Amino acid sequence: MVKVNFEKEYNSMYWGFLFYMMGRLGFNSIWIKWIKACLESTIILVLVNGSPTDEFRPRKGLRQRDPLPSFLFLITAKDLMGLVRKAKRKNVYEGVEVGTRGI
Repeated sequence: MVKVNFEKEYNSMYWGFLFYMMGRLGFNSIWIKWIKACLESTIILVLVNGSPTDEFRPRKGLRQRDPLPSFLFLITAKDLMGLVRKAKRKNVYEGVEVGTRGI
């Protein structure tokens, strides 16, 4: 079991990696283009002292409280398991015993 704080990762996820992972997982290129369009169509402006800034388009991170980004995040989190397996094979990742019975 590994505990990871995904909140920061969710907010800073690089979209290029998401599209790369979708390709590796066999998603059709048309589907990837649709997802890309959904993410890149977002425009943000920020209120600073009550005045709006110029609009800008985010390049990373996912909108929260929207079901699609949650699914997309799981695609990138899947790669974490691959990295853990690779580290375990190379003996650079080891477990920790917890409790009096060494679980």
